[in-house]
Amino acid sequence: MWPNISAAPFLLTGFPGLETAHHWISIPFFAIYVSVLLGNGTLLYLIKDDHALHEPMYYFLAMLAGTDLMVTLTTMPTVMGVLWLNHREMSHGACFLQAYCIHSLSIVESGILLAMAYDRFIAIHNPLRYTSILTNSRVVKLGMGVFLRGFISIVPVIVRLFSFPYCHSHVLSHAFCLHQEIMKLACADITFNRLYPVILISLTIFLDSLIILFSYILILKTVMGIASGEERAKALNTCISHIGCVLIFYVTVIGLSFIHRFGKNVPEVVHVIMSYVYFLFPPLMNPIIYSVKTKQIQYGIRRLLTKHTTEN
Repeated sequence: MWPNISAAPFLLTGFPGLETAHHWISIPFFAIYVSVLLGNGTLLYLIKDDHALHEPMYYFLAMLAGTDLMVTLTTMPTVMGVLWLNHREMSHGACFLQAYCIHSLSIVESGILLAMAYDRFIAIHNPLRYTSILTNSRVVKLGMGVFLRGFISIVPVIVRLFSFPYCHSHVLSHAFCLHQEIMKLACADITFNRLYPVILISLTIFLDSLIILFSYILILKTVMGIASGEERAKALNTCISHIGCVLIFYVTVIGLSFIHRFGKNVPEVVHVIMSYVYFLFPPLMNPIIYSVKTKQIQYGIRRLLTKHTTEN
């Protein structure tokens, strides 16, 4: 019979073997944390404040920025708590809630990138009907569908975590909670919790990536049919920012998956670093990519800086 230690809190872990350097490690993490908040917060403010950005493309970008903010606000407080204060204990309920948010937001982000690919396909394939196809109400419905898919689909496995007894070690290998780690600590049949995520990822993130790839094949086919080289370049330029965000998100997802499945001989610190890259790199880079490659965003930032300078 298993000893009853289910009520014991989970223990988060920072960087194994580098505990004495946690304060130094916290400096770049805090800098990235602030950068993510400022970058995505600025995008949301610009899109809300600038009427020139009240278009479907930027509404989807606002959803992406909001999702990146939520991912960061979900994970980084516990990370900084471990690095700064060595605060490692986390109750079961809080841990399950964090895992729920992390995994559901990953599916949401994939769905938003898919919606953005659809937006670019309509803009290039059928530009004359763009505004009539992607009306504000349709954008809202797409956004609601993406968020509902992410937040509902992950519920079954998270709910089951509450019913499991936890009799093994309560130590998690990250400074945040992940479903795949929590379930391994359970003294129960976790077959459903092993199989359901595989099916879910196949039907969401993996399928989304295939549809995005197919949409860009169609976009490229349409662009190649444009007679003017200048018009071809202009059409493709509107997709560069989105392509960059897609590559960053899916490459980090694939990289983390390969490390977890095939990197058993890889040092533990590499697993930990890859998980942080997955959660922090896309939210950090997405605003930078759109700021560098999108003229309307650049104009908005200049106007914001000019306004701030004038007021001072």
